[in-house]
Amino acid sequence: MPENTVTTPLAPMELDDVAAAFAYIRAMHADDIDTACAIADDTGPELHRLLLDVAARVFIPVTAADDHDGEPCAHSFLAAALGRLLLELLCHSVCLANAPGIADTIVRFTENILTEDHGDVADVLRQPEAAGMKQAMEAHPAHRTTA
Repeated sequence: MPENTVTTPLAPMELDDVAAAFAYIRAMHADDIDTACAIADDTGPELHRLLLDVAARVFIPVTAADDHDGEPCAHSFLAAALGRLLLELLCHSVCLANAPGIADTIVRFTENILTEDHGDVADVLRQPEAAGMKQAMEAHPAHRTTA
């Protein structure tokens, strides 16, 4: 039986990594090249991996859905395969292997798949960003700030 990505949890990202990756995506979505370049300069070559981590968090929950009383079915494996294929293309430089390309792919996927009638991409991306931040804070409690 094929591996179902629903059952394989994603490793938590570092809190700063979540913030940097989503800030870069927001800047690219807003065509704010200066901000995107500043974030890329601050993050360095690690930005590529961070954007792939975000892509996994955006694509996998959508493409790895089960719809058969909580049990994986043929459709869930097909959808999961689509998500893995898209991530593989991004990881192996087959398609859009640079940071702007990955960010654009995340935005386009969100716009075309996750929003109705090309709704507010920023609102939709806040959900995986918040989930990533929460997961990072739970996994790395030393990064929590006290008020």
